[in-house]
Amino acid sequence: MSQCRTQRGFTMALALAMAVVMGLMIMKTAPDVVKEVQRENENELIFRGEAISSALKTYSAKTGKFPTSLEDVMKLRPRILRQNYKDPMTRDGDWDFVTQVQPGASGNKEGLPIVGVRSKSTLNSIHIYQNKTLVRDWMFTADQNLLGVTD
Repeated sequence: MSQCRTQRGFTMALALAMAVVMGLMIMKTAPDVVKEVQRENENELIFRGEAISSALKTYSAKTGKFPTSLEDVMKLRPRILRQNYKDPMTRDGDWDFVTQVQPGASGNKEGLPIVGVRSKSTLNSIHIYQNKTLVRDWMFTADQNLLGVTD
């Protein structure tokens, strides 16, 4: 009977050791998973930003002006943007709009012509895009001749 109890204790100690080793392995791979998710989100940001930029160029060419919202772009027929894309780098998905004219002192961009978008994320990027390493600095614009915008 005492031999059975010692075997149970050994099995319990072995199971505990295995759980600790597995926990350490998971902790070691977690940063890699986070970086991979960020890398995929950055790829998606570039795809969506360039799609919006292209749609803004097309909208301007067809209407002779830039839209004041992305919903205006979605209303144009035939459709020039597959869907109203969200910013994949932020939780709420809202873009920071690049406008054709500078907003007033309040910073309110509502109603101003939109010529591009950029992410509101403050993360350092894994990719280098437009020679920039901060995600917020990546600009996807239809008009490259904007005042105050440097390449």
